[in-house]
Amino acid sequence: MNQQRRDALRITTVLGLAVAAGILKPSEAFASDWNKNAFETKTLADTVKALGGVSAATSKDVVIVAPDIAENGAVVPVGVTSSLPNVQQIAILVEKNPSVLSGNFMIPAGTEANVSTRVKMGQTSNVHALVKADGKWLVATKEIKVTLGGCGG
Repeated sequence: MNQQRRDALRITTVLGLAVAAGILKPSEAFASDWNKNAFETKTLADTVKALGGVSAATSKDVVIVAPDIAENGAVVPVGVTSSLPNVQQIAILVEKNPSVLSGNFMIPAGTEANVSTRVKMGQTSNVHALVKADGKWLVATKEIKVTLGGCGG
């Protein structure tokens, strides 16, 4: 518990110093562009549209890094990497969750396209990684089997 407090204090201090030095604007420090509609979608196609796309093509240049079997659906580690140039956005979707969009990451220009998080999965499901590169949406899919549900199971 003390480690969590120390980490929170460090992050707050660094962000405060960056704002004070003029390196970071307060609006950039927090999620200012909340796309509520995207997080309320129920399908991959609806999510692509809510994020501003038309459709997503399957790509071998988008890679999902996640276990084949998750023993605890409450904390499933999922990462997405891409070797594509000019990646602007990465989204992680869990097909059988009540809200399919689990995470949406904006990738600044010149940054390596590599994100990682933990998602909650109530049951075995396909996980989709959506990547927006050069204005086009690309997708990769991986099935993750859940042995212990994360939503009360």
